[in-house]
Amino acid sequence: MKKILLAGLALLLSLAAFLASEQDLIKIEASVNPLRVGRGEEGKVVLKINVKEGITINSQPSFIIEFGPSEDLIFPKNFFTATDLNIEVLEENGKERLNLIKPVEIRFTVNPRAKRGVHVLEGRIKYFACSLKGGWCLKSSVKFSARTLVVWKGS
Repeated sequence: MKKILLAGLALLLSLAAFLASEQDLIKIEASVNPLRVGRGEEGKVVLKINVKEGITINSQPSFIIEFGPSEDLIFPKNFFTATDLNIEVLEENGKERLNLIKPVEIRFTVNPRAKRGVHVLEGRIKYFACSLKGGWCLKSSVKFSARTLVVWKGS
């Protein structure tokens, strides 16, 4: 009975360590360019996606970037796939992976009636990561946010 309990405890500790390491598979640096955007003008969200060494991000199942609802910052769609964003797909050893070296840029328009001031843009990236060395794959997501300042034209 003790052997079963010890084996179960070891399995739980391994799982906890794995889940803790999963938290840093990808890190997102999100910003808005330009930082100050006027009503009715266009801006873009810039996402720098840093992938942990030894990890690949697969194109399938879908890599998806979603944005939270906002009446003031208008995107052409609620979510974007790697194909929508023309993210390059590389092939290594017969396996495909996304090339996330370049920042991902997504355009938006400021609502002509947007409130002046700081707006927080929130989103999430859903992805499928694999470790060739570890021999595992995992579906996960990571949240991001960025701030922009909506100003009157000419201010």
